[in-house]
Amino acid sequence: MLLQNLTWPDVAALSKDTPIVFPVAALEQHGRHLPVFTDSMLMGEIAKRAEEQLGERAVFAPLQWLGNSHHHMDFPGTLSAEPRLYLDMLCGLLDNFIHHGFKRLLIINGHGGNDIPGIQTVFEMRQRYRNRKDLLLLFATYWNLVTDARLAHPDLNQTVMGHACEWETSMVLRLTPDLVKDYRNVPPQDFGKAFEPASRGWIMTDRSEHGHVGDPREASAEKGEALFDAFTKGSVSLIERMIDWNGKSWDG
Repeated sequence: MLLQNLTWPDVAALSKDTPIVFPVAALEQHGRHLPVFTDSMLMGEIAKRAEEQLGERAVFAPLQWLGNSHHHMDFPGTLSAEPRLYLDMLCGLLDNFIHHGFKRLLIINGHGGNDIPGIQTVFEMRQRYRNRKDLLLLFATYWNLVTDARLAHPDLNQTVMGHACEWETSMVLRLTPDLVKDYRNVPPQDFGKAFEPASRGWIMTDRSEHGHVGDPREASAEKGEALFDAFTKGSVSLIERMIDWNGKSWDG
């Protein structure tokens, strides 16, 4: 179900165990060859496909396109919410539906810069409602819901999600090929290892002059469809686990 198509009595009549899904993404630079709306386009497509498969078993809120993208601000076109402001907004989205009586809430994400505020959001909200044993508060990034997404297509070379990379370029080619510019002549950008396993503070210009990480030259629409299929299955599987949760256990 799409939240935007429901009346308030429709929402009030739903079982309070119905999962509520909040898709979030970003509007930020994606190298010289992909549009700035890439993350939101891809997350929106996965949410659309998941909603169609789940039907009346879950409610999907409209996609929130503004994300935490300060690390891309050296590239024109990027829009970004201040990190604490963004975290508070996510907390507010969950708080709204807890107020409405719902107990199974998921923020599903399509932008790597939202990972830390998203995880912090569900951590903070659990502390706020620490006496509630019936709440299931989740944050997940869609490409982390598939154990090995590179197996989605036999010709995929990349092993993990990058930025404006083979994977994202393939998915945009599947959706809107007219928005992809000269990707076969984009120089590859190595992921690097930084100071792993430590987490290093970085901005995109530390890693890439052109604004991408990975190698988009081998992208194709066929690979994009295979990735959409895999990521949709991963998202639906998680939401089905939410539906099946017994309302009290740690495991699910």
